Amino acid sequence: MIIVDLPERHPAADSVRQSVRALQAFVARVRAAISLAGTVSVALVSDREIRKLNRNFRGLDHATDVLSFPAAVLPPEISSSSHAQRQVGGDLAISVDAAIRQANRFGHTLQTELKILLLHGLLHLSGQDHETDHGEMDAAEEQLRRRFRLPAALIARTSRPETNARSAGRS
Repeated sequence: MIIVDLPERHPAADSVRQSVRALQAFVARVRAAISLAGTVSVALVSDREIRKLNRNFRGLDHATDVLSFPAAVLPPEISSSSHAQRQVGGDLAISVDAAIRQANRFGHTLQTELKILLLHGLLHLSGQDHETDHGEMDAAEEQLRRRFRLPAALIARTSRPETNARSAGRS
């Protein structure tokens, strides 16, 4: 499920709302490619909202482009019970404002940038973490970027100072 939670007069609100179906289809394709089970909710928000989330959940008082909130792993005795029939993959929050800036900077569409951020966030929901692994998430992101015909992946852009478009902090 993708929720567009932008101020009424946000300049990209209509464009983003029109992209929701295509973005939902993209999420489904990526989830299948990485075997991410359960439901995934995505909130497309403003810099102001993502800054609040970053402050409240990570203690970092600045906006970022994407935040991931993986679902808690349930013990086998609970996850196999009838109470856990509906699996949850996790939640993502994406700053549309950051996506606009990055799309402009890298010369592609807002929808393309949103897909790059979705791909990155979904990999985090699958348990990958570029801050602690030894390049595994980077390799997976690059392989999926090519598969889905996307321009430079988020990790690749941010690991090169000359193309750094992300705000500091973990996504």
